[in-house]
Amino acid sequence: MKLQPLIIKDLTIEVPIIQGGMGVGISLSRLAGAVSKEGGLGVVSAAQTGFAELDFMQDAFHANLRALGREIHQAKELSGGRPVGVNIMRASRNYAEYVDCCVKNGADVIISGAGLPIELPLLLQDTKVKFAPVVSSLKAAKVLFQRWDKRYHKVADFVVIEGPKAGGHLGFTPEEAAQLTLAEFDKEVEAIVDFVRGYEASYGPIPVVYAGGVFDRQDIDHYLSLGCQGVQMATRFVVTEECDAPQNYKEAYLKAKKEDIVIVQSPVGLPGRAIANDFVKARQQGREPVEKCFRCMDQCDPATTPYCISMALIRAAKGKLDHALLFCGENAWRLEKMTTVKALMEELNAE
Repeated sequence: MKLQPLIIKDLTIEVPIIQGGMGVGISLSRLAGAVSKEGGLGVVSAAQTGFAELDFMQDAFHANLRALGREIHQAKELSGGRPVGVNIMRASRNYAEYVDCCVKNGADVIISGAGLPIELPLLLQDTKVKFAPVVSSLKAAKVLFQRWDKRYHKVADFVVIEGPKAGGHLGFTPEEAAQLTLAEFDKEVEAIVDFVRGYEASYGPIPVVYAGGVFDRQDIDHYLSLGCQGVQMATRFVVTEECDAPQNYKEAYLKAKKEDIVIVQSPVGLPGRAIANDFVKARQQGREPVEKCFRCMDQCDPATTPYCISMALIRAAKGKLDHALLFCGENAWRLEKMTTVKALMEELNAE
């Protein structure tokens, strides 16, 4: 049977699949708009959105705000007016300004991880924007919900649980990300679902969405059986025609073997999962001096950071893959061919 819609307060996501935010420049308006058009929730990444702006090197912050606003508008237009989301890392400097940009430019949803977005309910007060934290443990969910409930008399509109097999930044130790099995983490998923349900008597339905290693319909059905109402997927959307990444980036995913997918240390202070290319191998031997600091992260010291993550991801978005960081989910090696967003959504939502 077809999947049931994901209901987030007054928003209806016809197909309960959220396209995960991928920065820098991998999920922008073209991908996000296409996913939303097909009934899912497309998500624009707010990470250095303005990397291609002419003034980015001189004034990255304002270039980012300008580009982010434009990408939201374009995604909404491509989607035919359906809901569109934005992913904002809490570790980002100027976090409040990025949230405000999303509000002013018509984003329907904000998803926020890479740190605990404690102040997000306050920043979205008196707006219609729905929000979700990305959590990887029951402990993190408790910290956020208990503080939000006490301080703001509000909790999240929905919750994204990100498991150990996700791409990009991970809310686990490197050892957990490499060794924690999905079966072991299923218990944590069920515990978070039960905890969130405890707030529904006061705040109404709060759907839970699972992310991290979701690859096919069997995976989706599994997480729905654990009590989730939807899933978030990123890696499979990379090899669609509509993905904003350059073609050689997509081909790197298609060429990757299982042993090529490794855990790396990110300057953000979190481990990440990426393709082991020349850049990753070089960073295992030593740091890459930072020539230009964009002051994009709260906890980043250019004098000691192993490399500038912005430049590593910008080079990836520009197709300079040997000198770049290519984040990916653990299942990227299973990808076999290019597809379209429409075909992928139809496959995942088949009867």
